[in-house]
Amino acid sequence: MQGQFQQFENTAGIRHSCIVAADIDNDGDMDIITSGETTENNITVAKSSIYLNDNGTFTGQTTAGSTYKNPVFVPDFADPTVIKAGDGWYYAYGTENTWTDGVHHIVPIIKSKNLTQWQFVADAFKTRPSWKNNGGIWAPDVTYVNGKYYMYYSFSTWGDSNPGIGLAISDTPEGPFVDQGKLFDSSFIGVSNSIDPYFMQSGSAGTLQSYLFWGSFNGIYGIELNVDLRSFKGSKFKIAGNAFEAPYIKEKNGKYYFFGSIGSCCDGANSRYRVGIAVSDNIRGPYKDKNGAGILADGIEGSLFLGGNVTGGWVGPGHNSKIITDEAGTDYLFYHAIQVSDPFLPGGATRRPLMLDKINWINNWPQISGSVPGLSEQLIPIIKQ
Repeated sequence: MQGQFQQFENTAGIRHSCIVAADIDNDGDMDIITSGETTENNITVAKSSIYLNDNGTFTGQTTAGSTYKNPVFVPDFADPTVIKAGDGWYYAYGTENTWTDGVHHIVPIIKSKNLTQWQFVADAFKTRPSWKNNGGIWAPDVTYVNGKYYMYYSFSTWGDSNPGIGLAISDTPEGPFVDQGKLFDSSFIGVSNSIDPYFMQSGSAGTLQSYLFWGSFNGIYGIELNVDLRSFKGSKFKIAGNAFEAPYIKEKNGKYYFFGSIGSCCDGANSRYRVGIAVSDNIRGPYKDKNGAGILADGIEGSLFLGGNVTGGWVGPGHNSKIITDEAGTDYLFYHAIQVSDPFLPGGATRRPLMLDKINWINNWPQISGSVPGLSEQLIPIIKQ
């Protein structure tokens, strides 16, 4: 089979290709997914291609419909979290905001079959939770666990002296989500600006541990959760200093990769929001950048992973979601960014559309091409529909 498709690999510039058969278009014929490596900007990166089988004739997917361009959803989808649900759809959840049509959305939900074409579903809440008098529902984090969809969310206003994190649960990814109340606020947990939750589990079976990480420019903290996923076990621990908000941790090959957003998210075209990364052998740290420097001290930003591109017209990329892996094993990352030519929503809030870019792993570090938002045509992720 390798020799049969060598001509396609030569055309696509892919080396050391691995070939997988799958009926991608559901026509009964086994299509071909190839994944290997190529060279971009003098570095070796992963690359994949699709060849659809029509009664024995294979066509490489390089024409319209097989590519996408950023942004993948407009007008606004800030602080995204993305999951694949049991019904085969991908669902994304975003921060509360009023869109260009004048409709206010309390945690909008959108869904997609291929990660690049999205449709609005509903809002996660019809009304805000009642445990706090003022604020919006920001930066939701959704995970399917214990047979239900758990949403940890921030409840805050700008400059809030006592924001907090709550939990809502739904039987379905489309909601509605039923609020379970407050987990903690800043006063209770002892961390100023306690927002931007991220839930993750590590280990398996008897060693499975559940954690909640959070924080915004007052240190990034974690705490272990009990099996009910709403009460705590032990004390909080600090993993990063005050440079970051919006923590995310990716466990890969025995290591823990920390992603944190830096700078102001919401200064319109002047935003210099960006993402820094670090790695640790232990989920509790210490996390270190590419030069081996720790990130616990205040003001330390880690190694730059993703920044703005003023010349390209997009700035302020950040507050990324979980990494999504397609069926060829390629990793992708969702995040929001700001279009320099159209930076605000009608109500004055910064407009932050949804972006998607491929991650390459270079020398055991994640990398987005150029470390800036991708603005050219890109091959769509490989998803069997």
